[in-house]
Amino acid sequence: MDICLAAVTYAWPWVDLIARFKFQQQAGWSHALATLMMSTPWAEDILDKADLVLPIPLSAQRLAFRGYNQSWELAKQLSPSKADVQMLLRTRDTPSQRQLPRHERLANLVDAFAVEPLRAGQLRGKRVVLVDDVMTTGASLHMAARVLRQAGAVHVSALVLARTE
Repeated sequence: MDICLAAVTYAWPWVDLIARFKFQQQAGWSHALATLMMSTPWAEDILDKADLVLPIPLSAQRLAFRGYNQSWELAKQLSPSKADVQMLLRTRDTPSQRQLPRHERLANLVDAFAVEPLRAGQLRGKRVVLVDDVMTTGASLHMAARVLRQAGAVHVSALVLARTE
């Protein structure tokens, strides 16, 4: 990953708000949270230069449980014309990453992401921004960026709502 920008530190009061947004079906927060993300220095710049804005995908099981992908809700608000929910895929469900150290998170995510095979050629030479709600160790973003680079993306940045310390 070339650069990762975070709007806020994952601490009070953001922890509670993000939990409501992510786990309590309060997708209506996406506009306000994306506005906060846009206020991050250089966020507008990386979004303007991007060819694609991709959310970190959820597994089918997690998507069914939550009812929506919070990262997709943010990506649509950040860049409606560049946001694409079908380019980067989650190939399998993985155990929750919450309590795992970075090396276990990375191992947990091996082969968990893939580029949509029929569209992989569209990434060649492109600049991509990955969007996620919370970055802890960066394992998900790292593994997703690796898959995008293997498909030919020349620049992969990330924009996250919150970053743990």
